[in-house]
Amino acid sequence: MFENEYDVIVVGGGHAGAEAAAAAANMGSKTLLVTMNLQTIGQMSCNPAMGGIAKGQIVREIDALGGYSGIVTDRSTIQFKMLNKSKGPAMWSPRAQNDRMRFAEEWRLMLENTPNCDFYQEMVNGLLVENGKVTGVKTSLGLEIKAKAVVLTNGTFLNGLIHIGEKQLGGGRAGEKASTGITEQLLYYGFDSGRMKTGTPPRVDGRSLDYSVMIPQPGDTVPEKFSYLDTPVLKSQRDCHMTHTSALVHDLLREGFDRSPMFNGRIKSIGPRYCPSIEDKINRFADKDSHQLFVEPEGWNTVEVYVNGFSTSLPEDVQFKALRSVKGFEKVKFFRPGYAIEYDYFPPTQLKHTLETKLVENLYFAGQINGTTGYEEAASQGLMAGINAHLKIKGKDPFILQRDEAYIGVLVDDLITKGTEEPYRMFTSRAEYRTLLRQDNADLRLTPKGYELGLAKENRLRRMEEKLSKSDAFVKFFRETSVIPKDINPILEQVDAALVKQSDKMFKVFSRPQVTMDHMLQLDSVSDFVSANELDREVLEQTEIQVKYSGYIAKERNNADKLHRLEDVKIPKNFDYSKLKSLSYEAREKLKAIQPVTIAQAGRISGVNPSDISVLLVYLGR
Repeated sequence: MFENEYDVIVVGGGHAGAEAAAAAANMGSKTLLVTMNLQTIGQMSCNPAMGGIAKGQIVREIDALGGYSGIVTDRSTIQFKMLNKSKGPAMWSPRAQNDRMRFAEEWRLMLENTPNCDFYQEMVNGLLVENGKVTGVKTSLGLEIKAKAVVLTNGTFLNGLIHIGEKQLGGGRAGEKASTGITEQLLYYGFDSGRMKTGTPPRVDGRSLDYSVMIPQPGDTVPEKFSYLDTPVLKSQRDCHMTHTSALVHDLLREGFDRSPMFNGRIKSIGPRYCPSIEDKINRFADKDSHQLFVEPEGWNTVEVYVNGFSTSLPEDVQFKALRSVKGFEKVKFFRPGYAIEYDYFPPTQLKHTLETKLVENLYFAGQINGTTGYEEAASQGLMAGINAHLKIKGKDPFILQRDEAYIGVLVDDLITKGTEEPYRMFTSRAEYRTLLRQDNADLRLTPKGYELGLAKENRLRRMEEKLSKSDAFVKFFRETSVIPKDINPILEQVDAALVKQSDKMFKVFSRPQVTMDHMLQLDSVSDFVSANELDREVLEQTEIQVKYSGYIAKERNNADKLHRLEDVKIPKNFDYSKLKSLSYEAREKLKAIQPVTIAQAGRISGVNPSDISVLLVYLGR
């Protein structure tokens, strides 16, 4: 069946595996994607959404480099929101609700239309290794498939164990069996492994819900999209809804705590800190009588609904009884109960920055096997592993993104240098250069790199160059063009801003926080420039950010230099971190436990972010 050797074999067809296979194949490697079920390629195992805080930036970066996630998302989106628009552009984060079935279908079809990509459905339960180098994989049927490089993207399937109350089921996902054999072999070769936990909420029948008593959560009036290419823009959207738990709901859930694997010792592994189960929230935040629940449709036409915020591993009868006491859920019908899942992972400090393992040459890990959580984090690792697997076997230099180049660079560097003892999730606060790493400029930062790799096609590069050229020209126009008081003062009066008494450069007036691009477009000279140069929304947004935040960007670069110079500052012995309220709760907890001797050591602790280091530096400077 497999007479010829593959260049790259990707094991697993989730978000990491799909991006890894696409990257390696598009760069010219003969690639085989092996997965236990070809019907679940690119499946959204948990919530039907892509993007979010910092995650949206990652999807834009994947797209800019020539990955598929942004395109697949746009083709299956049912609602789009730009989060954090009330804050500065470094915090703006795109998020899309998706049609779960269409999302997986788009992934499958895109991969099938990718030259050099073959498929095979079976469990991989072993690796072929010779003289410290991987040479292929072994399947459960005993087939040996040769390859020059292997990328493992096993998700939650390695010795996966599903928990629902006191019941335990072997499986990597509801209705699918676990993967065995690989962990044991890797341990034999000297790898360290651990166990992590994640969970998912019940799926319910939307026909049984009363939306009239819930709060509608519509998408943006003018929805955007993820890909920088000509993917479809939404013409219509589906609403999500919001409701809340109550003290009664919490009491009903507590009745099942004695049968909860979270509290009776059955689950010993650590779950996602920032996506806790409902029972964990009730236990940790006992002073709160209510928690938000987001009611998310699973697609355009299906009645299946995802209950975001109600992740649980409590017995199914407890889940049902409690959920029926939530406003709008009084007559709810279950499609399936929520559950927790434990699985094997391998601490990522065992990897190089290329995501190649240190112990076995040409073997790469990507996704939840590295201790991360989230579709976006997994997809970005898959992309990087696929790229570097191809480059390695072709004898080319590795591709490594630095922390000031991409959130993907921050993610990989955090994993490799700090490791993680709990499921790692990306946040804007993890990036010390987040003003530079915005969602709007991912194409400007990364498309040239993607083009050099052979992933981003020439049309993508030309679009990026045109956007850059037009925005630079527009910024130059604002710097060089003056405006007289008679023209600008009526606009300044609209926003209660101080009037000008003499002519001034438009750049200076535009830099005022109250003045927006819409205000500037009221000037004839500005609107004429826009029309004459056919400037679109992306160029207008890019120009506005460059004008209004140029000082902040320069300041951030300067602060980054200071951080590098001061990272060896000593921290006093028995330093009291509790008095620094600006530190995140997680940072105070970790710093107090570990008591680092220097700022450099503090910065390497998982959960201590660059913003926390800045707080420490300011305090020690005082």
